[in-house]
Amino acid sequence: MLPSRSLSSYLPLSLACSATVLLAACGGSSPAPLLTLNGDKPIVVAHRGASGYLPEETYEAYVKAIELGADAIEPDLVSTKDGVLIARHDPNLAYSTDIDKHPEFAARKKTMSVDGEVQTGWFASDFTFAEIKTLGGISTDAERPQQYNGLYKIVSFQEIIDLVKAKSKDTGRTIAVYPETKNPSYHRALGLPLEDKLIDLINKAGWNDKTAPIYVQSFEPGSLKEMRKKGLNTKLIQLIDADDVDLKTGALTYAAPYDRPYDWALSGDKRLFSDMVTPAGLAEIKTYADGIGPWKRYIVSVKGTVGADGKIVDVNGDGKINDADTTTLAPSTLISDAHKAGLLLHPYTFRNEKRRLAANYNGDPKAEYMQFFRLGVDGMFSDFADTALAARADYLKETGR
Repeated sequence: MLPSRSLSSYLPLSLACSATVLLAACGGSSPAPLLTLNGDKPIVVAHRGASGYLPEETYEAYVKAIELGADAIEPDLVSTKDGVLIARHDPNLAYSTDIDKHPEFAARKKTMSVDGEVQTGWFASDFTFAEIKTLGGISTDAERPQQYNGLYKIVSFQEIIDLVKAKSKDTGRTIAVYPETKNPSYHRALGLPLEDKLIDLINKAGWNDKTAPIYVQSFEPGSLKEMRKKGLNTKLIQLIDADDVDLKTGALTYAAPYDRPYDWALSGDKRLFSDMVTPAGLAEIKTYADGIGPWKRYIVSVKGTVGADGKIVDVNGDGKINDADTTTLAPSTLISDAHKAGLLLHPYTFRNEKRRLAANYNGDPKAEYMQFFRLGVDGMFSDFADTALAARADYLKETGR
């Protein structure tokens, strides 16, 4: 039996628009209902700021994301040595800053285990906030602009709160913040737990309620449960990961550290992230969170072409195997399942580069966004908020809005 979705969800992208317009027209001037949990228009979250254009999680990247019109901006939160929450995707500063250009910090290079993964570099927990302020952010994708590397500084979560409040006042529109407690078990083991500091900042911002312009997310259920227990009343989102896709079958694969939440690994819980997307898993999440943030492949996976040699065919002949050599599979029932459980659903991460787009999107990132909007997502994370917003405008127009 087909899940409860609109007719357009099952039509080719080229036909879905006309079908939806006809459905809307049948109702006269009434727009077609949206398939989101509450019937609201889906939100666009600027993933690490305008990270498609500027070095991620810098002040300038967040300003640009707001200027592009993003509904929310997303910082990943890690802790400095002196307990300041800063916006970085990784505790290892080697990945996204110019720290290797700072000889004064050369002696602090070390090897550590982060969520079971051995890494070498410089770690935020060994630096004060003042020291980290001397570093510049860099682009983490070689295909993206590199001329801004080192120019823009790392920001604290407090600076992001101040920015959002000022821009909301200036623009007259509410801009939300979507922080993630990054590697919470790792930070707790260092004696730098994230949760109390985050709750304190949210309380000081006056945002500790469900209607506040903030969503708090984490891959670790224990982090979300702890914050709820300690009185955090904001919207909480359980992130759901996987390692990769088996391009021969389209099935998701699971390998550490992307197989299960790290707090589950520490406690001996053998379940995988895939257990979270079952009806029982979703019901469990509903007991402590308001929504889920799954990798988008849980909703629409992709599959390559297997050649006579048993290997995936390099369809576009560029010498690489990636999403551009695949086509999409039929959508799963996760959106409707999540909504039945009363959960919001905000998949990640949508990007514009052609290597990240399945072949049947014909190199058009808007085609991917439109498919997910039509399926009923409540929002999505994008490195290119302007493209996502343009696609949403087209989607809302085709529903009669």
